[in-house]
This record gives sequence, structure tokens and C-alpha cells, in this order.
Amino acid sequence: MRILVVEDNLELGQNLRKGLREHGFVVDLANRGDLGLDYARSGTYDLLILDRMLPLMDGLELLKKLRDSSIATPAIFLTARSAVSERIEGFDAGADDYIVKPFSFAELLARIRVVLRRGQSAPATVLRVADLTLDPVARVVERSGIRIELSAKQFSLLEYLMRHAGQVVSRSMILEKVWDFDFDSLTNVVEVHINRLRNKVDRDFDHPLIHTLRGVGYVLKEK
Repeated sequence: MRILVVEDNLELGQNLRKGLREHGFVVDLANRGDLGLDYARSGTYDLLILDRMLPLMDGLELLKKLRDSSIATPAIFLTARSAVSERIEGFDAGADDYIVKPFSFAELLARIRVVLRRGQSAPATVLRVADLTLDPVARVVERSGIRIELSAKQFSLLEYLMRHAGQVVSRSMILEKVWDFDFDSLTNVVEVHINRLRNKVDRDFDHPLIHTLRGVGYVLKEK
């Protein structure tokens, strides 16, 4: 899942990005309100984490502009502004949650999970392709009943492939959905992660599920 963090404190923003990435999220970071607005309008995000006090455009105005444009991406304010009246302003602007700094990262993760579950039109279902299953909530992958341990990035890559099972996805599509905007797209990171994923998902089983179409992309399907 992709999260946009709009935070002008460089150290805090980078720590948030690092921590969220370690838990399997794809994270983009903007340090100005106007830049965050452009990101939120142009990218596809599952969640926004917004500071209120931002250069050029504050977080409250940013969120109001998004809601006025019918962009309903769930949003959490993460801010030092703690007055009850300010919290009410945040919710009235369209926020789904409001967390006051200083905060516990474990609590932030819990709040993120609640907001993401709330935003789903239906309960998250286990993804299945042949004998391969992936539970996006419990973050469990099994094949033929055998548990497969994946890194956070491998899990995100497999989830993307399984949500597009039977469809060919290009390298650029994978980079856009599984990696961040600021990632160096000239590296062979996709190929490396696909190979590592194959070693875990396909190597010890009779029928491979991850297939390469030379010069086109990858597809996850039964043979």
C-alpha cells in the first residue's frame, strides 16, 4: 500500500518513511503543503499523513482542497496542534484521524490499520492463485499449506502480482506501485526482487507461478 507523508521536519519525515517502509508500505515524502497537494492529486495513495503547520500551504488547507476536488483518500493529521478546537477543525476538513505529537510509532501503525480497514468497501479477503495464498491483513503467505517467509518488499511485490493475477505487468508498473517516486528507476531492483521471490514461491514446487515475458514484463498465473 502507498502512503504520502507531508511533513516539513526533515528528520521526522525521514524517520516516518523508514519506519513505514520497514512495515511494507510504499512511502512518498513531501516537505511543503503545495508539493503535497500536487503529489496527492497526481499519485494513487491509500493514505495521507499530514502535518498541519507546513510551508506555503498548511495541512488544513491542503486537505480542504483535496476534499473540494472529490479526492476521498483517507487522511491522518500528525501534528503538534492539540487544542480541541483544532482537532475539530481537522475532522471538519475531512480527516479520518488526528494524532498529536509527540506520538508513539506503534500507536500510529495501529491507527493506520484502523483507517485503512475502515476505508475498505468490503473486508480484506485472502488472495489465491492455484495453491498460493496471501493474507494481506495477517501478512501470511502459504503455498500448498507451507508457510513462506518474505521480506516487506517481497510481500508487497507478491501482493501486487496476485492482485493482477493473469495480467502482464511491466517493470515500470511495478516500480510505480511497489517502489517510491524518488527511487532510482535505472537499477535492476525489480529483476533482483523477482528472482528472490521466485526462489521462495516457485523453487520447491512442481509448477512455477511467476512467469517472465521477455521485453514485456511479468505475470503470475497457473501454467
